[in-house]
Parts: sequence; C-alpha cells; structure tokens
Amino acid sequence: MMSTLDLRGRTLDVRFLRGALPRAEFDVTAALEQVRPICEDVAHRGAEALRDLGERFDGVRPTHLRVPGEVLRAALEGLDPDLRAALEESIRRARLVHADQRRTDTTTQVVPGGTVTERWVPVDRVGLYVPGGLAVYPSSVIMNVVPAQLAEVGSLAVASPPQRENTGVFAGYPNPTILATCALLGVEEVYAVGGAQAVAMFAYGFVDDTQLVDGEPVVCDPVSLVTGPGNIWVVAAKRLLKGLIGIDAEAGPTEIAVLADDSADPDHVAADLISQAEHDPLAASVLVTDSEELAEGTRAALRRRVPATKHSERVTEALEGTQSRIVLVDDVDAGLDVVNAYAAEHLEIQTRDAAAVAARVRNAGAIFVGPHAPVSLGDYAAGSNHVLPTAGCACHSSGLSVQSFLRGIHVVDYDEAALRGVARHVVTLAQAEDLPAHGEAVTARFGDEVPR
Repeated sequence: MMSTLDLRGRTLDVRFLRGALPRAEFDVTAALEQVRPICEDVAHRGAEALRDLGERFDGVRPTHLRVPGEVLRAALEGLDPDLRAALEESIRRARLVHADQRRTDTTTQVVPGGTVTERWVPVDRVGLYVPGGLAVYPSSVIMNVVPAQLAEVGSLAVASPPQRENTGVFAGYPNPTILATCALLGVEEVYAVGGAQAVAMFAYGFVDDTQLVDGEPVVCDPVSLVTGPGNIWVVAAKRLLKGLIGIDAEAGPTEIAVLADDSADPDHVAADLISQAEHDPLAASVLVTDSEELAEGTRAALRRRVPATKHSERVTEALEGTQSRIVLVDDVDAGLDVVNAYAAEHLEIQTRDAAAVAARVRNAGAIFVGPHAPVSLGDYAAGSNHVLPTAGCACHSSGLSVQSFLRGIHVVDYDEAALRGVARHVVTLAQAEDLPAHGEAVTARFGDEVPR
C-alpha cells in the first residue's frame, strides 16, 4: 500500500534529505505556456472569453458570470440546518483566532523630532478563489473570506467554477453550498468562473453588458491580490500574472506528514493518512517513525480502511504514488530532522511528550499536536487557517492569515533639527555610493551647505 524509505543509519543533512524525500510531480513551468493564451484571451475579450472558457473547461456556458443575489439567498435558504450550524461554528472559531492576528501601528522615535511609523493598511481589493473539482470546499470560502474581512479589506470577490450537474435556479452557477457559505459571510460579489480564467478575470477585470445589476452593466474591477488554493492551471496562472497581481502562494497538491513513535495508535495514523489522500491522486501522505511495529500496524490498518472508504480508488492511487512513503528513522530526533527538511503543509506529532517535540519543529504550515488533533480538525473547525504552503515552501512561507491582506507602510516624519542632526551621515553615505544627488537633496534644505 505504501512504500518504505529506510533512512536508519544515514547522516541526515538537509542537502541529502531534500533529494531523498518524496514529492508530488507538479510541473507548473510546463503548464505556463498552456495558460498563457487563456489569460490573454480574458485580457482581450473579457466577459465573452470567460463564457467561452467556462463552456470549454467546465462544460457550462454561464448565462450570468456574476451570481445574482437571489441565487445566493436561495442557496442559503435551502441549506441543510445541520450543515448551516457546522458552517456557522467554523466561521465563529475562525473569526476568534484571526481577530487576534490584526497588527497595530507602531511609532518609533529615532531622535527628538524624528519618527518612523509602521502603518498597516489593507489591500484595496482581493479576489478569493474556491476550487470546485473533485470535492466541494465551503471551508475554503471561510478560510479565505474571514481573514480578508478581519483585515478590513474594502472590496472582495469570490470565484468558483460553475457545476454542470446543477439544475433549476442553480444551473450555470457554482455549487449551492459554496454559494450559501458566501451568503452566510455576507459576500455579495460571487462569480461563476473557474481555473486559470478566474485568476485572469481578477487580474484584468471585465464589463458585461449582457447582465445588469441595479440597472447597470456588471463590472468586475481588477484586484490587487488573489488568494486561495487551486489546481495546476490556477497555480500556473498565478505565477504568470504575479506582479500584475499579488498572490498568496503557488499551492501544490496537499500534504500530510505524521511524526510518530511506538506510543501512537496505528489506526489513528492510518485514518489521518487516508484523510489527506482523499483530496487528490497527487496528495502526499508521509509517515515518519522510529518504530517498525507502528509502520507495520499502520500498513495493516490501511489495508482494512482503504477499501472501505468512499474514494478508495483515489486514496489508493495517492498512497501508492511516489509522493507517499513510510520513512523509517533511528529515533525521534532524526525524525525531527526529516520533517524539518520536508516542511509539510500539515504536520501531526503523535509521540510521547508531543507538545515538547512540536516545539522543536521549525518548518511546517500547521502543526497538530497529540492524538486528538487530527489534520481534519484544522481543515474545518480548529479556528486555524487551512490555506497553507505546500511542496516544502513552509520553510520560508506562512499560511493565509490576516497578515496576508495587510501591507506595512513606513511613514517618515522628521523636522528640520532632526534632519540637520543626521545630514552629514546621509551625505557621506551618498558619496560612498557615488550618488551625490542624494546628498544634495539634503543639503539643498540648508543653503547647499553640509550642516555641522
């Protein structure tokens, strides 16, 4: 079911581990040239291109690109009460955690009369992407929208692919649960657009004369930032258009790593590995352990559980892929070296004294501590964010948060005396860099003399 990588007795330096550890094959570079004409088409033809591309890639030609308000309300009214309660609790917990992330402005007095203030300002407008492929992701609506709202972003829009199986009032629109979640969160600007064309739509905007809102044509204004997970085409479009827009990350297939010793329950470990493999045939499930008994117990549990799970074919393909492994190590210290080099999107610690072990982890998108914190808790209702760095990017990048939607601006406020006090140093540094006009911009304020 899962192959073994035996690293016992090896010197586990980072250079070796980066080459030895499994990764999903996810060639964004190869996809770039395929999404380029899609993005160019949206840039040139706008709404008509988006309709054509929806028909081509999603099998649906949307009548309206922007989801009408009455359709959002119908989705919310038709939401199963238990599902609504679960979504509301997920929203409540996410708001609780993300509210504490908001930074405050800080002013530093450098010298009397000279201050620098770091002011935190939200981006003006964001585009939030919600996938709609192998699964339905109302949780991704929450994870994108909540931090953007708490950052006080002035304008936000959600895009998700239209679903060909939708009928009745929802025909030609995204999944009704996605729409209902948008309505729960108070999001009114939702588009039935998926894939690379959704990223291009956010980057370029469009005007649609065939659809009116309050008697005016629908206008999708360009955004400053695009966030949210997606398939390889979404990731390639983000890379192509980065610079024109900001992006959160180039998210690849999902990953789970479990660092466990012989105290872990193999049935729990197997269930958690399956939970991430369920996402995608390219999903990575990695167990790092110093216990052969746990490894064999986990294999036995996988043999029992995989055939019984709903998406067993998809799970089997993921677990048998080159991206998934059981990694044997000499001890928990060696296991920490492995997981720090791997930098998993999701990392579970199922060891003795799990909190102390977790405190030694440097690289992970999110860490789940102990036997009662499975990754699926974070996916839905821990209060944490599940939009996280993949493919080893957790060694340098963070998951989505309120910070993702804020920009730090330095405000420099010096009076004449404060400038006079540092003028000689500015002139000296400008001369050292052979940029004399920089110094002259200071001395011009003092009769072209360097203050003494």
